[in-house]
Amino acid sequence: MNRPNIVFILSDDQGPWAAGCYGNAEIRTPAIDRIAQTGMRFDNFFVATPVCSPSRATFLTGRIPSQHGVHDWIRAGNVGASAAAYLAGEVAYTDILADNGWVCGLSGKWHLGHSQLAQHGFVHWYVHQQGGGPYNDAPMVRNGELITEPGYVTTAITNDALAFIDRHADGDAPFYLGVHYTAPHSPWTGHPPEIVDSYDNCAFDSCPQEAIHPWAVGHTLSERCLGNREMLKGYFAAVTAMDRDIGRILDKLAEKGLREDTLVVFTSDNGFSCGHHGFWGKGNGTYPPNMYENSIKVPFVASHPGRIPAGSVQAGMVSTYDFMPTLLDYLGLPLPEGANFPGQSARPLLLGEDDTGRPEVVIYDEYGATRMMRTEAWKYVHRYPDGFDLSLAEGPHELYDLANDPDERANLADEPSQAERIGALKRRLEAWYERYVVPQRDGRNFAVTGKGQLRPVGDGQQSFAPE
Repeated sequence: MNRPNIVFILSDDQGPWAAGCYGNAEIRTPAIDRIAQTGMRFDNFFVATPVCSPSRATFLTGRIPSQHGVHDWIRAGNVGASAAAYLAGEVAYTDILADNGWVCGLSGKWHLGHSQLAQHGFVHWYVHQQGGGPYNDAPMVRNGELITEPGYVTTAITNDALAFIDRHADGDAPFYLGVHYTAPHSPWTGHPPEIVDSYDNCAFDSCPQEAIHPWAVGHTLSERCLGNREMLKGYFAAVTAMDRDIGRILDKLAEKGLREDTLVVFTSDNGFSCGHHGFWGKGNGTYPPNMYENSIKVPFVASHPGRIPAGSVQAGMVSTYDFMPTLLDYLGLPLPEGANFPGQSARPLLLGEDDTGRPEVVIYDEYGATRMMRTEAWKYVHRYPDGFDLSLAEGPHELYDLANDPDERANLADEPSQAERIGALKRRLEAWYERYVVPQRDGRNFAVTGKGQLRPVGDGQQSFAPE
């Protein structure tokens, strides 16, 4: 077994377009770009749900929402007497790392319930009380105690991560460090003024402010932010301030002589649109939830000098449910038995090896009653009744010809000429979910509205906030 250190950096609400190494010449991300330059950039990395908590749960467990039961962002059960561990009974890859000798630490956002309780193999636990909030004087948890952290939260998270590296740099055991920023999640105020001001003259051509999407009407975020340059400056500043601190982490690894022995990964929990398609937000930036590329695709770069080819680009499609199998395979550790994992290891892709024998990859997504499948050329979105009244009609459905319409402008779902294709895609979609869904956690049966999850599913109470 090979035992490198692992630094897993996770941003919050970062679109695939919001990094220099992905072709955006307007936003400054030299540290993220450095990870890509010294490693591999994945151009087609997808989340399994376009919202934070379920996506984070899938990263950790390798299982989809209709298996682990987290279907929306966790609105209640984070701290206090009502705190609930949403992943109780699940096996996370950090559990396996801890069992095999890694010292596991977490600095930043958890947002999977019971934030005062160190869980899933973590022995260091400095986390956000909720899932977001003010960037200054943020509500955090240290040693199980609720605190207000003075200063800028991105820097506080980084300082904690650096202290963890200092403590374990010379240890006999390898370490795993999760650095989970709240950036660039809203609010887009309170960021370092010198960084905000540096975007005064930005044209923001990378963020077209389109006419409001019909499904975003009544969404105050979109209505407040569309065309608002101060919000664009704040989003860009949140990314650049985070990137500055990522640079500090990379520098610390080099200073401690650990860079050659450390796998560094940077990614995000879901994508984001800043005016693209006429809304601000992610999957729940519209109702019904959307599955646009900017919502389901995220940046993903990985660097491990001497193992991952430097400066390489990977076009193969990979999902968050592939991450746990890939990481454990990379480390020479087996997957736990009996979990019915939907993903497969992408280790050959990560190492730049010939992957001609890899089966066809299809990406699957869900958000409550909305489900999607995406091949290289086609995307099909099927909407079941949304859990309020299961007798209601399905729809609206969507079909996009990604080869000829990569920006998803022409919905072909009602075209008679596509009926046969839609039938075939729907059958594949439903067969895949039938294979993996845990019936009592099936997202189609819950009223998931994008307004948040109130408690773990299965206790007989209302689990989701009403629309």
